Amino acid sequence: MSENIIELSAAELAQKLQAGEVTSVQAVQAHLDRIAATDGAAAQERSHGKAGLNAFLHLNAEEALEVAADVDRDRAEGKQLPPLAGLPIAVKDLIVTKGQPTTAASRMLEGWMSPYDGTVTEKLRAARMPILGKTNLDEFAMGSTTEHSAFGPTRNPWDLTRIPGGSGGGSAAAVTAFQAPLALGTDTGGSIRQPAAVTGSVGVKPTYGSVSRYGVIAMASSLDQVGPCARTVLDAAMLHEVVGGHDPKDSTSLRDPAEGFVEAARAGAAEGGLKGLRVGVLKELTGEGFQPGVEQRFREAVEALEKAGASVVEIETPNFKYALGAYYLIMSSEVSSNLAKYDGVRFGQRALPKDGHVTIERVMSATRAENFGAEVKRRTILGTYALSAGYYDAYYGSAQKVRTLVQRDLDAAFEQVDVLVSPTAPTTAFPLGSVDEQADPMQMYLNDIATIPTNLAGVPAISIPAGLSPEDGMPVGFQFMAPAREDARLYRAAAGLERLLEEANGGPIWKDLPDVVEAVAKLSETTEGGAK
Repeated sequence: MSENIIELSAAELAQKLQAGEVTSVQAVQAHLDRIAATDGAAAQERSHGKAGLNAFLHLNAEEALEVAADVDRDRAEGKQLPPLAGLPIAVKDLIVTKGQPTTAASRMLEGWMSPYDGTVTEKLRAARMPILGKTNLDEFAMGSTTEHSAFGPTRNPWDLTRIPGGSGGGSAAAVTAFQAPLALGTDTGGSIRQPAAVTGSVGVKPTYGSVSRYGVIAMASSLDQVGPCARTVLDAAMLHEVVGGHDPKDSTSLRDPAEGFVEAARAGAAEGGLKGLRVGVLKELTGEGFQPGVEQRFREAVEALEKAGASVVEIETPNFKYALGAYYLIMSSEVSSNLAKYDGVRFGQRALPKDGHVTIERVMSATRAENFGAEVKRRTILGTYALSAGYYDAYYGSAQKVRTLVQRDLDAAFEQVDVLVSPTAPTTAFPLGSVDEQADPMQMYLNDIATIPTNLAGVPAISIPAGLSPEDGMPVGFQFMAPAREDARLYRAAAGLERLLEEANGGPIWKDLPDVVEAVAKLSETTEGGAK
């Protein structure tokens, strides 16, 4: 029974919960059992050194089962419940949750318990969705591999020797490995979509301001956006409607209602749902630099759109070539500002100078040296330099001008087409430890080249599985982009292509997923035997 439960989509499981065919306690327990079988050290036994996916940093089993039991009781009594009541979910450990640790995967916040819930967490509780726990990420969301977590890397369920993407690799891996039917992530430059691409799941970056950031530990405030992680487009749309909407506690929050996404996904998946859709292929995000297998699956998906009645044209966005550099200057500058408070005096775990000579300046220095990882230090230093006197206009100011040019490129493109498309990432998942970021961090930064423009412009985007690369058998992601506030358009287009690809491939991509339990067991054996 538990095996069948975890393989249901969120929409299917919600339907069975509403019909009384499955109880919420059964659903929560089935996923907790799956986590126990596949996550290894991260969930409960980190000190024992056992190997696993390491998707979760904290499990919230007791509370999740209590919420599930309350939902089951109310359902048995015939009470009116929200549509996703009783459906379990995982939450990225960058979103504060009352009663659970929120660490941002950093030693700086290890063990910190938030006294309040973020807005999206409040909405999950109001929807009566049991929270299974908090998922792993690159420290303070800085990275594209989830190797920068202070608590160890997350592994890709398709191949435990490879990265799951980042920064939200924990949420993507949890959904892909059937540890949770849904998860929340955050996307600053692709941190939901790129992990979705390399794990064969669905990830959405909503329009900036359409989902509240209140209670989300800030990395880069003008770029960060909370969004859904799921296995299907419809599932993502359902979660988006739960967490979206205006929030007076967030000054950047839009007043748009979070509705119409589920309807759009269902309309797109219907016969003829893509007819008349105008699709623009971004010339700058294909070709050189993209893995041949990624390019092949992307072209096949574009052909499927054409056959379904969509019109396809090539679109040029000349300023996209400057987007990567502009993004890393803007992001690092905002990182420098947002992380300044973690000094061991006001916030963060305090470290004292080893020679015992204590001043405020030396405590701050010792605290940051001991509790921040290498990538956080790198970006903070870069951002501080970019904001310093004499360099502000040359770097940060120029980057903001490029941001405007990227926005204008997208505005002009959307006057010609309904949606823009590209591969989500230039490569499939690469091996853990294969990128020497100490020597050349640009190798990691280039992985975000296709996702960054939408964050600079604040427009929505979604990544869906485009199949497996013929080169290495790893998942490939296909990205749709739409104008600001046109998230429903994304769901229509993505659901339509999802149906076409599943029909062509004989089912969803996860049908080809290797046995994760068996893979984790083998990994544990080699780890205990001394192999790395």
